[in-house]
Amino acid sequence: MSIRWTYVFVDRPVGLLAPARDFWTAATATRLSEPRGERGEFGTLLPRAEGADPWVKVQGVGAGDGGAHLDFAVDDVPGFVVSALRHGARSVAEHDGWAVLRSPAGQLFCAVPWQQETVRGPVVDGSRLDQVCLDLAPSVFDAEVAFWSGLLGENGWDSAVGSRPEFHVLKPPPGLPVRVLVQRLGDERPASAHLDLACADIGATRARHERLGAVLVAEHTHWSVLRDPVGGTYCLTGRDPETGGLPPRT
Repeated sequence: MSIRWTYVFVDRPVGLLAPARDFWTAATATRLSEPRGERGEFGTLLPRAEGADPWVKVQGVGAGDGGAHLDFAVDDVPGFVVSALRHGARSVAEHDGWAVLRSPAGQLFCAVPWQQETVRGPVVDGSRLDQVCLDLAPSVFDAEVAFWSGLLGENGWDSAVGSRPEFHVLKPPPGLPVRVLVQRLGDERPASAHLDLACADIGATRARHERLGAVLVAEHTHWSVLRDPVGGTYCLTGRDPETGGLPPRT
């Protein structure tokens, strides 16, 4: 049931899918696959770099404002599902060869068959979309950290306290394209998720994204919060886009 690859899903309202796809293909220097699904609601962002495998998909959702979720590409989907349920996940839907689940706090994720992906996409203009941040209420934070640490730890991921007490980081084995950050919020609200980009220069990346139509929401010492052109919130973070780690302290 080893996790062989991870996909980030950019979930946006289906009626706003076209501008969301346009923005994220430009922001990641990719090109859009042929749309799939009954309403053309699924699209894969294909790296332009020769030999690189896709790791980002855009999906139209029928309810809510969207957000983000992860797909885990595994050798053994039924085995991964059994493990997830044992750690506290709930089954949402079983499909032909893949499954939808929820974490104990309610965050959706999927188990899908591995399609031989091995090569992650390159850094683009000093940044890389490389992290899904799970935004959690204080009452569920510890249980959610335990869930993800147990499930992903069985697959070789490292689990560690983050740079601030409200963060917990799950780092994948070398070669996998996406990390997981678990964040404790200051108030009670339903679980959600957003995208993080690792940036060598947050200011330069922010300027490029604003030219593409993003809007600044908040600016902090080590990260900036933006909204894409259809209102989806994401963050630019001051991390090494090659390793995903924090820069060395000076």
